[in-house]
Amino acid sequence: MIARIHGIIVAQTTDSVIVDTHGVGYEVHLSRTLLSAHNAGDDVTFYTSFIVREDAQTLYGFESLSQRALFQQLIGVTGIGPKVAMSLLSSLSDADLRIAVANGDVTRLSKVPGIGKKTAERLILEMKGKLDLRGIAATPTSARDSDVIDILQGLGYSAAEANAAVASITADASDALDDRIRLALRYFGGV
Repeated sequence: MIARIHGIIVAQTTDSVIVDTHGVGYEVHLSRTLLSAHNAGDDVTFYTSFIVREDAQTLYGFESLSQRALFQQLIGVTGIGPKVAMSLLSSLSDADLRIAVANGDVTRLSKVPGIGKKTAERLILEMKGKLDLRGIAATPTSARDSDVIDILQGLGYSAAEANAAVASITADASDALDDRIRLALRYFGGV
């Protein structure tokens, strides 16, 4: 496995760079954010993930080990391959992705190219247990929703689960606390 690469960028394409390392050029696919931060001639170091498929061997580059770990978790989600994972990392920062998962924000995730509503829902479901969501808290839409979140957490649900349940309540729902709790519990298949 190629875990890290250091060298000089000798060429750049729309989604990758060629890094010359002691006379050998490696094509490294990067997120748009990372790609735009580098030019030919730059001395770079990337942490990499080497993906071997039946028809291709592809090297993906990241600026940190944590970003590489996030990429590897993303490609573990059903329906998300390396290209879609790179699209996610290009469209959202690591923190924004964590917040979207913590909040159950299907709308935000489905705006990413290659991610539809069902894939976004699956991503949230499968990533909740894998991502470190400590310190990530959704901003409740109101004080009543804050109370609903507190009650759900008191029932044993995590902050991320409680936020996702509150986010599932429709805008035209009743403002009564009991009704909002009932609607939030339906998210979990409850009452």
